Amino acid sequence: MKSSDFDPNVKASSSCGIFGLPFSESESKMVYLPIPWDVTTSYQAGTSAGAKAILKASEQIDYFDLEYGDAYLCGLYMQPQKKWIQGLNKKTRPSAEKIIDAPEEKLATSKVLQKTLASVNAASDKLNSGVEKMCLDLLDQGKIPVLVGGDHSIPYGAIKAYAKHHKSFGILHFDAHSDTRDAYMGFQHSHASIMRNVAQDIAEVKKITQVGIRDFCDEEFEFTKKNKKFSVFYDLDMQRKKLEGVKFSTLAKKIVSTLPKKVYISFDIDGLDPKFCPHTGTPVPGGLDYMEVLYILHEVVKSGRVIIGFDLVEVCPAKDKSDEWDANVGMRLLYKLSAACLSSQKLIK
Repeated sequence: MKSSDFDPNVKASSSCGIFGLPFSESESKMVYLPIPWDVTTSYQAGTSAGAKAILKASEQIDYFDLEYGDAYLCGLYMQPQKKWIQGLNKKTRPSAEKIIDAPEEKLATSKVLQKTLASVNAASDKLNSGVEKMCLDLLDQGKIPVLVGGDHSIPYGAIKAYAKHHKSFGILHFDAHSDTRDAYMGFQHSHASIMRNVAQDIAEVKKITQVGIRDFCDEEFEFTKKNKKFSVFYDLDMQRKKLEGVKFSTLAKKIVSTLPKKVYISFDIDGLDPKFCPHTGTPVPGGLDYMEVLYILHEVVKSGRVIIGFDLVEVCPAKDKSDEWDANVGMRLLYKLSAACLSSQKLIK
């Protein structure tokens, strides 16, 4: 199908592309990069299949959006999965599992396990470098690269790429977890360490605003409290304020007020209430309602801030493929994030 023949009022087909759209990569402003990676997942693996499940579910989309209009007209395209990433994930995950399953005292003394750990860290470095290059190539073409994962370790390379195009920006981080552990279980680029790594390594990131956080350790609490880059909106505090009668609109405005002019969004699906993502790798009770997330995104756009890019990670389909709810929610959130991003850049009329 040619893009000129596209009818947005008929049912989409994922065989045509993401959201059933006929655009080629060259015709598209936004390019999704599926990253099949769940090497560092410490509880339940399976997020490596997230992007593929989102692609399949995307044929259920309706394009018109009351908030943002016709985002699809900017061109949305998902690249095929890279075989080298699939292969590296398949090769490295068993090694990572040996580290995850090992008693801490054995990990500290076993030369074999230390060698295994070094191989996992080397694989993560290779992934980060590859992702950074892919994103840089697209940014240099004036496109918006978007990672679709995959565990939450994958955005590190993407954020490094964005930092080469933007001298100063903040991160709006939706998550159940703080993700500020120091090399969790020895993994230097753990899904549980992404925001610590970004805060320490990428100087262009001036602010990290975390929303929905409800699962973290003492070390993480102290780290974010002492680091001036962080503003943390704990789920416990937000839910109590709502129960005490504070309007969510007030909370959303306060969240947005902490952000600088340019914003990158890193969205871990488990920031949502688990009823929206029951199979995600590390589900936690509590969390944001889907419509609350959309309200925060709306406030970001309304404030005049520019969403320079984003990622969506930790979407995990049911292992027996009997339930596609996670993918359904994920693809709808992907579309809304895309629309908000494009609208903030004044690319939607």
